[in-house]
Amino acid sequence: MAMRTQTETYRGYGKTAELTSQTSVECRFGGEVETVLAAHASAALSGAEAGNGEVRYFGKVFFSVVYEDAEKRVCRAEKGMEFTARAQDERCYPALTARAALTVENLSVRREGASVYVSALLGADISLYGETTCEYLSGGDLICRREPIGVFCAHLCGGALETEDEFETELIGDILLHAETANVTQISCTAGVLIAEGEVSLNLLALRGENVPVSFERLIPFRAEIPCDAAAIGCSGEARVSVGRVSLRAEPDEDRGKCRIAAQLSLSVEGCVYEEVTLDAVTDAFSSANALTLSFGTLRSESVGEPVCLTERIAGKAALSAPVDFSDTLQAVTLQRAEANLVQTESGKRVEGIATATLLVLGADGAHRGVEMSLPFSVPVQFSGECRVSVMACGMSARQKQEGEIDAEATLKIAVREVKRRECRFVSSAEEGDALPVSDSAVSVYIPCAGDGLWELSKRLGKSPEEVEANNPDLQFPVKEGQRIIIYRKKTVRG
Repeated sequence: MAMRTQTETYRGYGKTAELTSQTSVECRFGGEVETVLAAHASAALSGAEAGNGEVRYFGKVFFSVVYEDAEKRVCRAEKGMEFTARAQDERCYPALTARAALTVENLSVRREGASVYVSALLGADISLYGETTCEYLSGGDLICRREPIGVFCAHLCGGALETEDEFETELIGDILLHAETANVTQISCTAGVLIAEGEVSLNLLALRGENVPVSFERLIPFRAEIPCDAAAIGCSGEARVSVGRVSLRAEPDEDRGKCRIAAQLSLSVEGCVYEEVTLDAVTDAFSSANALTLSFGTLRSESVGEPVCLTERIAGKAALSAPVDFSDTLQAVTLQRAEANLVQTESGKRVEGIATATLLVLGADGAHRGVEMSLPFSVPVQFSGECRVSVMACGMSARQKQEGEIDAEATLKIAVREVKRRECRFVSSAEEGDALPVSDSAVSVYIPCAGDGLWELSKRLGKSPEEVEANNPDLQFPVKEGQRIIIYRKKTVRG
């Protein structure tokens, strides 16, 4: 009689691959741009689609430049450029869902004739999500070891929200440019809702009086509640928040010498809730009658831990792209940003990176200049496994205590999240082999190796764990050296 086996099918959803890509987008400004003081680019993703062997992603890059014209007036210009790019990877196919996060990795400015070209190098971190299906052995005419296997199943969600803020500054005129960075500081789940909380750093560069650039900064809190049927208390989740449309309105109060700024921001949220599913799978099996050939499968899944947020104040001598001296007047620090990686050192893990900003100065000749300054940092963190790190720079300032040197300070807001990767092995199928020899003795005594467990001994003896325990009620596992195992076999008496 053929051996009977039972199998079940698992169907889940999760991340199948990660890939990166780069593309360059360029914008041309006309001859009215005499000297570029500050340049900024922000990328807005319109969509990402998985195809055969590639991911196509597309969107728009918004370029802003602050410049000095031929009459030494500080002015601004803005343009938008659409782009389409492809990331090649053989793991891509149309049934997958592609999510892409865009960052401006580098921004360069060059002059060709009467035109100024601003080029943005866009980096894309792309995650692919799809269905995972596998069959696993669940029982049959076998002696099975069953163990609960925990698998993380991903549930994608998304949404949008509007947030606003009002704050007061000194009296200003035209707003030259603005830059925003969103930082998620807390993730939680309730019944049917993923909650992402954090703050947006809003940086403004404006004109005071007729021709004096000044900078302002504001941290605007947000709370996004994204519907997700799988969300429940105890689930882990993650979210990426990007800033879309920004509306700024300045209302001057000349009597008080103040200006009220009203800011409205549109935020887009891409979230993921991780549900832990437990499978009652067979991880090993044998037969007391026949040899078995087992085939094994593997399920890989991932989740994330709660974000751990740190606030660190850094200070030091900044590296400069151009020299400054005491004849220069420091006017504004704008476009502050930071990038970092988690690195392993002899003393433990550290968040290491660089904070950068554009320093606007007024020279003795009455001309403005933009000087790029950078400040490296290294912050210790207490994590042992794989982590993802994000960092936001705010409150960056510059002073010239010694001629030719800039003392810079900045506040870093660091978020670190542990990545939980899980790999589970299970029996996917069993094939029956030759019959095993049968002992005709009524009693057998075995001397096990010290440290053997019940399952290992049962498999070696070809008896179920229940039978081994019934024959040896005083035996404790793992066994100790010198112990004996007795197996009784029923004998049939023929008359």
